[in-house]
Amino acid sequence: MSDVAIVGVGMHPFGRHDISGMEQGAFAARAALADAGAQWSDVQYAFGGSAAAGNADTLVSTLGLTGVPFINVSNGCATGGSALISAYNAIKAGAADVVMVIGFDKHPRGAFDPQPSDYGIGDWYGQTGMMLTTQFFGMKIQRYMHEFGITRETLAKVAAKAFHNGSLNPNAWRRAPMTEEQILESTMIANPLTQYMFCSPGEGGVGLVLANTDVASKFTDKPVLLRSAVLRSRPFGSFEVFNPSLADQRGNSPSVAAAKAAFEQAGVGPDEVDVVQVQDTESGAEVMHLAECGFIEDGGQEDLIRSGATQLDGSLPVNTDGGCLANGEPIGASGLRQVYESVVQLRRQGGARQVKNEVKTAFTHVYGAPGISACTVLSV
Repeated sequence: MSDVAIVGVGMHPFGRHDISGMEQGAFAARAALADAGAQWSDVQYAFGGSAAAGNADTLVSTLGLTGVPFINVSNGCATGGSALISAYNAIKAGAADVVMVIGFDKHPRGAFDPQPSDYGIGDWYGQTGMMLTTQFFGMKIQRYMHEFGITRETLAKVAAKAFHNGSLNPNAWRRAPMTEEQILESTMIANPLTQYMFCSPGEGGVGLVLANTDVASKFTDKPVLLRSAVLRSRPFGSFEVFNPSLADQRGNSPSVAAAKAAFEQAGVGPDEVDVVQVQDTESGAEVMHLAECGFIEDGGQEDLIRSGATQLDGSLPVNTDGGCLANGEPIGASGLRQVYESVVQLRRQGGARQVKNEVKTAFTHVYGAPGISACTVLSV
């Protein structure tokens, strides 16, 4: 069975821009092709997605009418991760040697406005306010903090790290560092989460060029291996956004199964990972996802984060580009941004945000409603 390499990456900066989401996707795709030294005509298959900026497959009008099979992917915040997994599987199955993945979005200002009916839920769920993700995540981290002794100060440290890393990232939306005190004293949105502990919907685009390792040398002499790409949906008993019921017997998050399968598929363990990107829709999510993905025991995050281990010069750098908190979340591109950043770190091209230790293995994790998790392991 073929191995898979990432041979080209490209990104349109995240934030707010005067061009369409589709144009940002095309920009990222062209940048990825240029990085790979490839042409659009080299691409034998394409997968892409956007939640609010149009159908990704229509990018052929801009990139070229080559007849390439181009499949639209839609899977909530895990859209980018799902598109990547589709591309990975296409190469592993022998359906193509060179595949493009594109994710982009351009969300209107303000919070996401999902409709209960789109998730098979009655209107009553929205009338209770539970379609507001801010409210759900506040409830979820509040319970977690009570059970495992996580403090608000730790949530502030996560956000402060994100804004620091974002200030070093030219592609980030939020480029101004913030202190823990500023974060804690900002407007309370959903107790215990304040304004600057949440990410915002935004804009941006990411493109990746994947290749069978047998042909990767045509494009680069330093390919990044995509060792695994795995997606799982929620198991019985998990507590997830847009899930209108909760079993009396609690089950694991889908992230637990996705991360475990990604590590098994790659043949490595969490202790072998040098840099980590996890979904941080809000700062509590980073705390919980570090445990769900196997990097720390529940409750151990308090000491881990306080020690500085998750910072750029720490033993386990996390969300080195600023994560969702500093970059915002254009749904179609968010999961691919994590992979883009991992490739940058593995290539040691991170500039001011390059982690200090040697980087040979990276891990990414994206989470979406109503309980979808996609994880990857990459290495050089």
